Amino acid sequence: MVNLADALMINTVTDGAMNFLRHIGIFKTQTAPQAPAPIIIKMPLWQLAQEAGPFVRLAGLSGAAAVVLGAMGAHRNFPEPETKEDLKKIFETANRFHFLHTLALVTVPLCRRPYVAGAFFVAGMTLFCGTCYYHAFTGDRCFRRLTPIGGSCLILGWVAMVL
Repeated sequence: MVNLADALMINTVTDGAMNFLRHIGIFKTQTAPQAPAPIIIKMPLWQLAQEAGPFVRLAGLSGAAAVVLGAMGAHRNFPEPETKEDLKKIFETANRFHFLHTLALVTVPLCRRPYVAGAFFVAGMTLFCGTCYYHAFTGDRCFRRLTPIGGSCLILGWVAMVL
């Protein structure tokens, strides 16, 4: 049985002999090329988000607007519709989509093309949520033809985050 001291001596002698043989050229040193060490820049997350563009601030404004509009819709009497559609349900859909896409807007700086994704999200929230809010608050359907375009912009915003 080999004890710890004998193992250390054997390893030391073996390493010394191999170094000597490498030094005189019998064994070649095989070293793999070292990859350069990654550069790590430490900065606060808020500073990183500021450098990524205006989307985090836009998300903050959008979130505040969603809360204000949600409060208005919760305490408001909606006009009586001429058709059978429920204006409160339209409002709740707009508010839910507004909140969800505001959260998505916060993550836009993390994707490869933030300005494309952010532009689609902002346009989609304006056209989809804005027209639904307008219809729910006034009962006027004049801008409802823009709602599907806004929904398509929201879809394209999610697709742009993938690309």
